[in-house]
Amino acid sequence: MKNSKDQLMIDRLADAARTGRISRRSFMHYAMAAGMSSTAATGLWTTKAHAEPKRGGTFRIAQHDGNTGDSHDPGLYESNAEILLAHTFRAFLTQINTDGTLGADVATEWSATPDASEWTFKLNPKATFHSGGKVTAEDVVASMNFHRGDATTSAAKALLGSVVDIVADDENTVTFKLDAGNADLPWLMTDYHLVILPRNADGTANWQSGDGCGPYVLDNWEPGVGAQLSRFDGWHGEGAYFDAIEVTFINDPNARQTALVTGDVDATSLLENKTMSLLMRHPEVNVINIPSAQAITMPMFCDQAPFDNVDVRKALKLSMDRNELVEKISFGAATVGNDFHHSPAMPYWPDDIPQTEYDPDQAKALLKKAGAENLSVSFSTADSITAGAVDLGILYSEQAKAAGIDIKVVREPNDGYYSDVWLKKPWCMVVWGARPTPDVMYSLAYKDDAAWNESHWQNEEFNKLLLQAKAELDDTLRAEMYRDMAILAKDDGGTIIPFFPNFVYGTRKNVGTTGEYAASWHMDGYRAASRWWFES
Repeated sequence: MKNSKDQLMIDRLADAARTGRISRRSFMHYAMAAGMSSTAATGLWTTKAHAEPKRGGTFRIAQHDGNTGDSHDPGLYESNAEILLAHTFRAFLTQINTDGTLGADVATEWSATPDASEWTFKLNPKATFHSGGKVTAEDVVASMNFHRGDATTSAAKALLGSVVDIVADDENTVTFKLDAGNADLPWLMTDYHLVILPRNADGTANWQSGDGCGPYVLDNWEPGVGAQLSRFDGWHGEGAYFDAIEVTFINDPNARQTALVTGDVDATSLLENKTMSLLMRHPEVNVINIPSAQAITMPMFCDQAPFDNVDVRKALKLSMDRNELVEKISFGAATVGNDFHHSPAMPYWPDDIPQTEYDPDQAKALLKKAGAENLSVSFSTADSITAGAVDLGILYSEQAKAAGIDIKVVREPNDGYYSDVWLKKPWCMVVWGARPTPDVMYSLAYKDDAAWNESHWQNEEFNKLLLQAKAELDDTLRAEMYRDMAILAKDDGGTIIPFFPNFVYGTRKNVGTTGEYAASWHMDGYRAASRWWFES
């Protein structure tokens, strides 16, 4: 017979499962530690964490990183606000499941030729646009071609660079033909730019209307202010339990947190880590803290002085105490970075590469070698980037003084940061959402001709390995290539990565979830609107 202490633990575990505050793995571990059998623990998890979702209500979200310049153009999506909406009123061929696996969205199945140079996707015959038209293979072709060709302005152009043709085989079948094998192509289809759009009569994609085939219809959107959506009863997927979604864009972290605590909203993105422990004690708030592959980057323009000197870049990397930044800025809710955009949450993780440690003396020596002693540089950041973004810059500036470096932290306006600062100013801070594989990240931000090559880094060997790894079907060989690429980025690249922050966000206790959360973006991969529900 269980003692009262064990029973109390089981009761608490059941409540945590019900409110989504614990993963299935942790639940099973602690339940069995409290004396439950594996079968009983599984039954309790199923009963509590997978209770039948309820329909109804308006789900109110406080969302960070909303900008007045946000757009319907999926090729120009940059902000978290745009990405949230993209996953709410639009849809994709595939999606990241709550357990990190690849799942179906508009496509129900996919297959490749043995060399992975052709991929065929079967579409869900129930998929329908909000305007009433059936989603066809021709719509998919138009949607993907929007990001291809010399005239495109899409940031996703590099992702589809190896695609030579996209063919509608029949109404519900589309085939991608590549110039070389790409084992990651179905994963690429989850990229937030690659939404499925209706086709115009001339074969182009109609993004201007705001039409979509996602779980909710976008009824009203005022960029930088808010959006209202209503459930689309013709949606092809599962979920969409809320009647309506109301999003308020709040860039101030204190205001977001206050809105959650007072009950003015039901969920909020990007809680501040420094108040996380306090919020966890609030009786009506549920804090969700998920390790992820999202990254904070500090790209330097490698084609502009003083960052065009590799010794200067190395010195700036050595002038950062990453452990202190994780402790004091992220309050432990992060993984230390090592200046290559590949996290332990991604496959092919190279765990044997030596960590770049804080070494101001070596940094001084490198600056002397470069003729850049008493280096003075400006560094741009903004509050809306991530929790503690400005504080991070200030603490790094203090750390760098030991190497004789003067970093002038420039606090930029939140509104328009990604249009006016990122890719414009020679050194700034950026938050990158988690990508499913290293190829996706490297193709977007490190490839020589990528639209988002944020550091302007050019490395012939890196680009050669990127192409080879993309087509390599042997996982062992592919892992070796990604390790070599990581070393090149670490030693020669122009991007400093202090850490990979966890996703920390929150809900009111009456919000029901599955207890598992996709680590691709905040708010369950920004699919909270379609995956969550109200319990009461």
